[in-house]
Amino acid sequence: MKFKFRNFTQNNLGGILLNLFLAMGILLLLAVIYFYVYLPNTTNHGETITVPNIEGMQVGELDGFLTKDLRYEVDDSVYSADYPPLTVIKQYPHAGAKVKEGRKIYIAINHLNPPSVPVPNLVDGSVVNADAVLKSNELKRGRIELVSGPFNVVKQMKYQGNNIEPGARVPKGSVIDLVVMDGNIGKGFPIDNLVGQEFEDAKIYLLGVSLNFDVETVGDTTGVTPVILKQKPAA
Repeated sequence: MKFKFRNFTQNNLGGILLNLFLAMGILLLLAVIYFYVYLPNTTNHGETITVPNIEGMQVGELDGFLTKDLRYEVDDSVYSADYPPLTVIKQYPHAGAKVKEGRKIYIAINHLNPPSVPVPNLVDGSVVNADAVLKSNELKRGRIELVSGPFNVVKQMKYQGNNIEPGARVPKGSVIDLVVMDGNIGKGFPIDNLVGQEFEDAKIYLLGVSLNFDVETVGDTTGVTPVILKQKPAA
């Protein structure tokens, strides 16, 4: 029996097979240790963290709010008038997602200063149209100032109390006030006193308020500047 064992472990077919089985067994043991012991411990296999909701928070608050197992990185900046500057507007992964420890959360923050946009041309358009155009350009409609006029359309635009022309740039989210004609065709409104004014000046005024007029000439106006002597209706 002792002689047979010695022959089995020598360089014959039996010895080669034995060594091969031993090597395979060692490799199998190492594979088990790597995949079921080492790898789970180094990758936190099966351990997850729920991502908190950080949208609406200031960037300066994140270091104290997030645990040591989560990190963040600013990868974009946008602008929204609904959030204060340097506020988190978007995050990825989203709140409630399950992630591994050490995962980085990518965030988009609100600009410190809003970008500027050109003021669209709202003159001669309706208030309904102005609301839609301002919204599409990320601007807001402010108060409406009514003035006398034959059509119910925008006559002028104002920003911070001053007239503003189309194309002028203002911060995104700014409020644009509108001067709107009241469409007073067929309605009564006060008329200025034209008596004593030169005819051409009176004519410009009447055309400006969309009134028709008839002229009765008294005396010879050749070589003189016509002046209004009477008006009907009266001022």
